[in-house]
Amino acid sequence: MLKYLAVLTCLAAPLAAQEVTSASGGVLRALDKVSGQTTDIEIGVGNAVRFGNLQIVMADCRYPAGNPSGNAYAALEISEAGKAGTLFSGWMIASAPALSALEHARYDVWVIRCTTS
Repeated sequence: MLKYLAVLTCLAAPLAAQEVTSASGGVLRALDKVSGQTTDIEIGVGNAVRFGNLQIVMADCRYPAGNPSGNAYAALEISEAGKAGTLFSGWMIASAPALSALEHARYDVWVIRCTTS
């Protein structure tokens, strides 16, 4: 019986993918672990900002179609001044910041929401 249930589960039609909309930018929250201070950073898609000695570039910010306050996720590239390579390159998800996080001794950065104007 368990085998049949497993087969039926695999054959079940996949859920429809949720439609998303790309935004013009997003809001990130950054934490300086040394001072304990948090800063909200508004950044446009394709733009770069500095936070401490971090350089943050947002490639895209997406949210559920018709729900700009819904779960945002952003494509980011984060590097550190004076060091070769990137510290983080990928998607961060607002509802699950630990799923794909920046690993840095001094700073944390996570996505709060996308901006639509």
